Amino acid sequence: MLQSMRKHARFFYVLFVIVILSFIFWGVGSVDKGGAPSVAEIGKEKITAEEYWRAYEQMRASFREMYKGQFNEEMEKNLKLKEVVLNSLIAERVLLVAARDLGIQVSDKELQDTITHEPTFMRDGVFRQDIYFRVLQLQRQTPETFENSIRQQIVSARMSQLIWSSVELNPLDLRNVSGDEKAINEKLQAMIISNRNAALASYVDGLRKQMHVKVNADLIS
Repeated sequence: MLQSMRKHARFFYVLFVIVILSFIFWGVGSVDKGGAPSVAEIGKEKITAEEYWRAYEQMRASFREMYKGQFNEEMEKNLKLKEVVLNSLIAERVLLVAARDLGIQVSDKELQDTITHEPTFMRDGVFRQDIYFRVLQLQRQTPETFENSIRQQIVSARMSQLIWSSVELNPLDLRNVSGDEKAINEKLQAMIISNRNAALASYVDGLRKQMHVKVNADLIS
């Protein structure tokens, strides 16, 4: 399931490549330079430099996998990848705050089931704690940091699904849909995704305006 959640998380980030580009650096303030370095603060929530660079490397890996040899520094620059990663993390944190207000939580059992069914940590179909710790050590993550990130992924996915579930196609949008069954289904799916993206972006932007967001762009320059 964790493998599935990672795929959802990857989709979540790629989704924000499409959605959040219109919100690049939302007119936010600057982070107080005192204390431990934070790339951004959303209310009481902080995005550390370590968290940011880990997400950045994950997104770069996703793009390399999608575009193979075509992904290069020029494409990365044109995509404004660093800014996109930052804004996707901010958006994710906004959703986490909203989820907390709605009482959406992940139980310890759900978290344990997710991790113990991840093939990366299994041998011969059985979860191995020693492999779990070894993999995290290679990734330079503590179990606490990793498990918190998985909780966030699950909660963010649930919040996104909650918002998406409220999206319906406008009958007026269907008037120009034509073609064979396959073409119609593809067009409808594209319309649904577009509407869901717009709803998610609107929801996040509305919440962001109610929160005190600060960014220290120098840490990712």
